[in-house]
Amino acid sequence: MNPPPRSVAADFHGAFQAAVRTAVDYGVPIVVGDVTPPFKGDLDGAEIVIGADNDAETRLFLVAHLFGHTVQWNTSETSRRLGMTMPVNPSPRQLDQLADYELEACRYSQQLLHEAGVEDLDQWLADYAACDHAFLRHFYLTGERLAFARFWRGGTPLLEPLAIPAFSPRRWRRRDRAIVI
Repeated sequence: MNPPPRSVAADFHGAFQAAVRTAVDYGVPIVVGDVTPPFKGDLDGAEIVIGADNDAETRLFLVAHLFGHTVQWNTSETSRRLGMTMPVNPSPRQLDQLADYELEACRYSQQLLHEAGVEDLDQWLADYAACDHAFLRHFYLTGERLAFARFWRGGTPLLEPLAIPAFSPRRWRRRDRAIVI
């Protein structure tokens, strides 16, 4: 296990600001505010909230990743339903569906970052996304919330950006029910 690298060369704050501007250009406001622990962020289909307590690196991943889920929720009823449920004792088929759902969101995340002019963090995003998936898979299977860094593996396969389709952000659920663990 290798902890996530904290690159002194990476400007996570600047990349976060660029990603926020690009998400807003798509009509998705980003709010940095209070999110009830242990949650890190939230989305409702029309707005993304990033917990103020997150560091710049985590904020960048969350804005990109939750933007990917926002695209999914507004373009696919199947994805929206999958994203609004907390899996309990998921079957192998459900785990595969969740993995596909997360991968698609990360591919939209990669596209968002590229459109924002952030093109030097592809490996970081791939590694962070793989860590997030491993963390979630463990949580779904066991209900146990381990330290995120425990799941970090460097050098994971890069994500292929996925073109962001036209969509109209719409609120699909109340925002006071955080789901981003």
